[in-house]
Amino acid sequence: MLIVACIKQVPDTTQVKIDPVTNTLVREGIPFIMNPYDSHALEAALQLKDRFGCRVAALSMGPPNAEATLRKALALGADRAILLSDRCFGGADTLATSNVLAAAIRKISQEQEPVGLVLCGKQTIDGDTAQVGPGIAVRLGYQQLTLVDQIEELDMPAKRLVVRRKLEGRHERVQAPLPALVTVVRELNRPRYPTVPMRLAAVDAPVEIWDNQLLQLDTQAVGLKGSPTWVARIFSPQRAKGEIIGNGCTDPEGAVDLLLDKLRAKDLLPL
Repeated sequence: MLIVACIKQVPDTTQVKIDPVTNTLVREGIPFIMNPYDSHALEAALQLKDRFGCRVAALSMGPPNAEATLRKALALGADRAILLSDRCFGGADTLATSNVLAAAIRKISQEQEPVGLVLCGKQTIDGDTAQVGPGIAVRLGYQQLTLVDQIEELDMPAKRLVVRRKLEGRHERVQAPLPALVTVVRELNRPRYPTVPMRLAAVDAPVEIWDNQLLQLDTQAVGLKGSPTWVARIFSPQRAKGEIIGNGCTDPEGAVDLLLDKLRAKDLLPL
């Protein structure tokens, strides 16, 4: 069975800087990493490969430098790496992104073998929308299983998948037919580290570059033109400094009175 792991190259959010004049992300000197949630999706695909002999294709959409992230996927054990890169894909929102990724998965199915499972991180750390995975599933007509923290069973002859979903305060056990799309959470697994021989092999391993000349998508449905939403501006949150009023230890009633006076002065309480 062929498994597609969708991964994205994202800026390392511990070092993100915002230009105070333009309110845009400063990309110069910022290191890029594999989206952490996607690393767990890739690890899940590789574990299924180890258990069942599945083949794994790593798929990403991004600029040419995203090839480095795909080489990491090859070093970890992916059998194939495909980068969707074209100027007309730039500026895509989640709708346009899922359109391109779904088209690529269709093409992989046509030229290699039918894709039985697509794995994605539940969201990216730069967008936090959690929309791309479900968007791909809808476009492909796949069953979608979100927020998965355990893959309990994969029955390839019966084309059946059983997973556990992490919900608020409880878990849900779900069974679905293949093909399916699964979005995973961090608790699913612990990503492996590449071995030195695999790292060296990945340096010379081919990363396929697919542009829109190959996918033949309507340019009005991809990239910025195909995006009904866009980021108006990016800015750092501005928070006013806190204020300590009164002494709640020695004079709690006085502190309460001071707090109520403050709230009334800001018209947050009735006079």
